[in-house]
Formats: sequence, structure tokens, C-alpha cells
Amino acid sequence: MGALLSADDLATALDRGEVRVVDVQYNLTGTPGRELYADAHVPGAPFLDLDAALAGPPGPRGRHPLPDPRVLEDALRRCGISDEDEVVVYDQRTSLSAARAWWVLRWAGHPQVRVLDGGLAAWRRAGHPVTGDVPTLEPGTITVRPGSVPVLDADGAATMARSGVLLDVRAAERYRGEAEPIDREAGHIPGSRNLPMTDLLDADGTFLPPDQVRARLRQVGVHRDTPVGTTCGSGVTAAQMALALHALRIDAIPYVGSWSEWIADPGRPRATGAEPG
Repeated sequence: MGALLSADDLATALDRGEVRVVDVQYNLTGTPGRELYADAHVPGAPFLDLDAALAGPPGPRGRHPLPDPRVLEDALRRCGISDEDEVVVYDQRTSLSAARAWWVLRWAGHPQVRVLDGGLAAWRRAGHPVTGDVPTLEPGTITVRPGSVPVLDADGAATMARSGVLLDVRAAERYRGEAEPIDREAGHIPGSRNLPMTDLLDADGTFLPPDQVRARLRQVGVHRDTPVGTTCGSGVTAAQMALALHALRIDAIPYVGSWSEWIADPGRPRATGAEPG
């Protein structure tokens, strides 16, 4: 079962009662996800809040650290999810926050999760209905089993940069240390390589075809058997890159704390400028 699902395939699966769909619309700035959900969402989809359910409070572990397992479990149960359910998550368009949900669910021991490629925008382009009605759902019974997939900590990220490939998926100017609109310092983890996540997305927000993604990965030294970690500003876009690689059957390990955790320790080294040779 592939990690990505088309809008038409989701519609068919919903008609057959084969999946539970969950809305994870999110903005770091701008209109909050809950307001986007209230305006329009896939019929029957509950809302799952990234900040409240899919991450812990910001602090020394980064802006979006791992969630408290009990908080996550309660939120997933409110979405009606049980252990046996096939789940499809989506966001507005680019699968950014949906990928975080996809990864966190797998970390929580629920591998039966897929992402609607292109999000709600793709659903609407395909002519499928949206609603503002909030569904009434029976609580689910899912049991969260944290740690079901690997996670990089700061030491693991540094090791990956030396012995494998640590992909920094932020914009190139942030990686090089020329601009930093969010975190208090600019730069990157020494030894990491830059592949902006936007380079792997089509203009409509869907992922590029697999052959194009593979070509971009080869340019930064990632091949089928390469050990790969992913990092970004706070661990959300790192999960999006992990999803892109998973779709190619390459298992990548996100550094969930990412740059926002890395710079919390003044003793950790920083790098600026171009990638290592």
C-alpha cells in the first residue's frame, strides 16, 4: 500500500467505508487550521490540531517536539480512530502538516495511514464535495505505542551528517545562513546537505513524479540504500521529506527537534555558507 492517495481513490475508499479521513489543515502564520477546517473540509472528517495533538509545547526540544503520548492518544480517539482503522490524513495543499500526522501516527504504532496527495485543493479540483459541518463521531479505542519508528536526536543527527546523509529541507537562504525568518539564529548543522522541500513539489502542491524525485535525491547523494536523516526548522517539513522518501521505499529518520532544538544548546556547532564538498 503506497503512502500517497489520489482524491478519486480517497472518494472511492470513503464510499466503501474502508478508511477514516482526518483533516490536519495548518498554518504556521496566517489563518489557523481550525478556521480553515470550519470553512471547508472533506465530509465526515474531524479536525486534528498539529500544535495541540501532534507536537508538545515549544521549548528546549524545539518548536514542535514529540507529543505527549497520552495527549496524542486522547486526540486520536476523539477523531474516532481505533487500532484496526485505515486512516487518510490531508491538509490544504502541500501535505506539509498531513505528513507530520502521517509520521506521528507511525511513531505511535499505527502504520495504516496514508496521505491525500495535494490535500483539500486536489479534492476540490477533482469535483468532490466539501462541507462546514462537524461530524459526530463515536470515540475510538486506539492505543498509542510511542517509539514505533526511529527518531533522531541531536547526537544522532550529527552522526548521520558524518556517516550518511542528513538532508536539511529548508529554503537555501536559510540553510546558508543568509536569512532566518523564524528561529533566532541562521545556519545549518555541520555536514548536512540542502534539498529544499519545495524542489520536490509540483505547482499544484502534489509531489513530483517518482523519477523526478529520485533525480533530485541523487544530486545530494541519496540512493536506495543510503542512510538518510531529515531536518528542517522544527521537525514538520522534515516529516514531509520523510514521506517523499517513503513513497520511493527509502526509509528516512526525521530529526524532530531540528534546527530549533539544535541552536538551543550554545555548545553545538553551527555552519553557514554552501554545502560540504
